[in-house]
Amino acid sequence: MKWLARGKQSKSLYFQNEEEWPEVTVVMSVYNEEQVMEKKMECLLALDYPKEKLHLYIGSDCSSDQTNAIISRFAEQDARIHFFPFTQRRGKPGVINELVHRMKDHRPPASNHIYLLTDANVILAENTLRQLVRHYKDPEVMLVDANMISTGTRAEGISKSEDRYVSSEVQLKHREGLVWGRMIGPFGGCYSLRSTHYHDVPPRFLVDDFYITLKAFEQGGKAINDLEAFCYEGVSHDIWEEYRRKKRISAGNFQNLHTFRHLLKLPFDSLGFAFFSHKVLRWLGPFFIIGALVSSLILFLQSNIIYSILLLLQLVILLLIPLFDTILKKMNIHLQLFRNITYFNMMNVALLEGFFKYIKGIKNNVWEPPKRN
Repeated sequence: MKWLARGKQSKSLYFQNEEEWPEVTVVMSVYNEEQVMEKKMECLLALDYPKEKLHLYIGSDCSSDQTNAIISRFAEQDARIHFFPFTQRRGKPGVINELVHRMKDHRPPASNHIYLLTDANVILAENTLRQLVRHYKDPEVMLVDANMISTGTRAEGISKSEDRYVSSEVQLKHREGLVWGRMIGPFGGCYSLRSTHYHDVPPRFLVDDFYITLKAFEQGGKAINDLEAFCYEGVSHDIWEEYRRKKRISAGNFQNLHTFRHLLKLPFDSLGFAFFSHKVLRWLGPFFIIGALVSSLILFLQSNIIYSILLLLQLVILLLIPLFDTILKKMNIHLQLFRNITYFNMMNVALLEGFFKYIKGIKNNVWEPPKRN
């Protein structure tokens, strides 16, 4: 993708005059976010955007801490904030669906009405909204993703490995947007969407942002990433916390794979190729690893020297290095190469467990948010 995107730039078709800028509605689902809620509200209200064109619709998914009190205090001081403290848990997708329905009478879907979908723990730079929204001058653009920057990385956890993964994802999606206008899946914590392209997320779906993007592609239009639209999120340090999150996302990925399997018909168009090469191959990674291990073992038993060496290398990578990394970590020694390998292995195990969770059937999409840094 780096080779395909070389020399390409996004269209310079941007809004200029203040009266041209479209209406924007922030759509946000929150649950027990008292640690970050005040900072998030201050961040949203400080965005550099025409105040009369910016409104906030926030739904609390039956929060039991001080989240509701914090939002209510801001709502009392600013009429642009519309707060809905739901008393029954329904999961993030259900809250977003409900917020979109409630705003339709006063702010119906229109080509000049943009949604900003964001999470409580993601902090936007002051000009992020303008950077995202400026692209909607181009009528073909239906989704614009932000550039997520990880904060608070530390040597002792997996945060550096996660940061490397997230950074490479941002670059990959940006290049997909430049080459095809087919940026596959936004960063769910902060992205914008033309309101006419929003589709309700089905019940029990776990990965709402990917579903919304693929449904928008089916309706027509381009999805791109803007590297100048900065937002910030504290990265995870705890491998088991990240494992739990990746397992949930994995189960949701296979929901989306089943729903949008028709996009994989051969011969691939640009959307089908981007979907297959960027997402599906990665989701199948655990099965490729198991297949390589089993086939190498069979060939080893047939006294094939090449595959005996390959089997040994696989066992070192899958078992020995993570074991050494764990021992070194207890000694407060952190080798980034070993940590990256441990991270890679654990996330593929999470993918595999998520697949079996999907096979067994997903009963609901309610989950506990990860610990905030």
